Amino acid sequence: MLRGKNTMKFKAIPGQLRIKPKSGKLFPHSWAKLGLPFTKEDLTEIKHILLAKKEPAATQVDAIVSFEITVKFQNTDLEPEKTFFFQVLGITTKISRGIIEILNDMQLLSGTY
Repeated sequence: MLRGKNTMKFKAIPGQLRIKPKSGKLFPHSWAKLGLPFTKEDLTEIKHILLAKKEPAATQVDAIVSFEITVKFQNTDLEPEKTFFFQVLGITTKISRGIIEILNDMQLLSGTY
């Protein structure tokens, strides 16, 4: 599996072009962070192996999302020492009966449909 930073990809793909010129079709699609699996094995089996190791990742600033996330007015059942999490996100809260209460609905992400 070839995976790494952009500089590594831009060095590795042209090197591969000297060996297999048809691999030049990959170069225009290498703008994003991606891994390239190289194998002589059955691709279906490799696909299952890769999907089994797939993990969710945190989003990055300016990432494009296809949905909206809104935090609703509610009691959270979280203890008061967790208020820092909401402060970082700019969500207005108060402590009510020993739990954190979100005071207003707040849209965290707005997506494109």
